[in-house]
Amino acid sequence: MSQATPETAVRTSLLVRALIYAVLLIFAVYYLLPLFVMLVNSVKPLDEIRQGNMLALPQVFTLDPWRSAWSTAQIGVQPTGLRPYFINSVLMVIPAVAISTLLGAMNGYVLTKWRFRGDGIVFGLLLFACFIPFQIVLIPMARILGLLGLAGSTPGLVLVHVIYGLGFTTLFFRNYYDAFPTELIRAAQIDGAGFFRIFWRILLPSSGPIIVVTVIWQFTNIWNDFLFGASFADVDSQPVTIALNNLVSSSTGVKEYNVHFAGAVLAALPTLIVYIVSGRYFVRGLMAGAVKG
Repeated sequence: MSQATPETAVRTSLLVRALIYAVLLIFAVYYLLPLFVMLVNSVKPLDEIRQGNMLALPQVFTLDPWRSAWSTAQIGVQPTGLRPYFINSVLMVIPAVAISTLLGAMNGYVLTKWRFRGDGIVFGLLLFACFIPFQIVLIPMARILGLLGLAGSTPGLVLVHVIYGLGFTTLFFRNYYDAFPTELIRAAQIDGAGFFRIFWRILLPSSGPIIVVTVIWQFTNIWNDFLFGASFADVDSQPVTIALNNLVSSSTGVKEYNVHFAGAVLAALPTLIVYIVSGRYFVRGLMAGAVKG
């Protein structure tokens, strides 16, 4: 049998690589097509959308749909623009992500480096919390928020998302810290470092990859949440996802699809920015937490 020449092997390798890139390009176009449709139609006049070709580039470019989606014009007593609710989401997401990430890091630290009797049971219960459906906790959570005086408020939504996300953040940090050298912790203890000093000076500065993973995970889940916002928020504390639904539902008579598309892009813009800026670190952080030893 004749062996393949180096030139043939190179050509075969290039062909296989080209085929892989072609398949990946097809999938990329397939998944990006809805975003393209939203962006293109959000800058078209409504009459142009009614022509039926939603994939065509705009003949007349306009930002009026974006202004209408962002504005605070009112129907009755409730504003229909996204601006006040966008701010509500920011005020909800930032503290919820920060608190749940910090508490998850401390839980992971305790469950791996400060072992105690029953730590496996505690971790199992936190892990079990990750699989509890949202609908099961609605009534107990509403009761607790009422007793705490946080019902219908942004701090109440922050508390809900911190509690529900604590199982995931603990899981991430626990797996990551499990691979961290215990000898460093022991050496710091011998030098007189206490619990919080070890955490702030040794563990947390080395946790960059898993912090990125946790922040992306929590930010995406909290920003895109609809059920908790619809269940526990008041009119003045509703997040942007609820406002987007109200924006679409408030259209009477003629449906302003260009405004709806613009509102959807505005609501999804923060998560898109987060993934574009730091998405490449997401897989690195997950792999860093998966490698042992």
